Amino acid sequence: MEITVRPAVGRDLASLLALYRELNPDDAPLSQESADAIWTGIAEQQGRTVLVAEVAGAVVGTADCMVLPNLTRGGRAILFVENVVVDGSSRRRGVGQRLMEATVHLGESAGCYKVQLLAADDEYVHTFYESCGFKPLAQGFRRYIEQNSPSRTVV
Repeated sequence: MEITVRPAVGRDLASLLALYRELNPDDAPLSQESADAIWTGIAEQQGRTVLVAEVAGAVVGTADCMVLPNLTRGGRAILFVENVVVDGSSRRRGVGQRLMEATVHLGESAGCYKVQLLAADDEYVHTFYESCGFKPLAQGFRRYIEQNSPSRTVV
């Protein structure tokens, strides 16, 4: 099976949304207008690359990557990875492995000193990332922001 990993483009939006439904099935669907506007913002964001994995011309996986400039580590950036998902019918066929190799290559190309991601509390997922060379070296913390919370100005 030939797996191609490349940066996503606008025509991939429907496939990305389908993959994200697998990742977060309880999320309310976005309107097409909202999805288009968000995609435009993502595509224009400096340092942001959404990777897609293709098999036989079909998008079967994705990883959202963001290079964050950094004033430590000699000014070397950090690559953050989010929203990694492989279509259920394509799992355990090397797609995820290829996506993670591509994220590391992207980080190397951008001069990053590390690639960082958070993983669900799932032993299978942890084993997968470890098989890709990632190490569980830190405790992750997360605070969700409620949708209707009042906005505050950050000074």
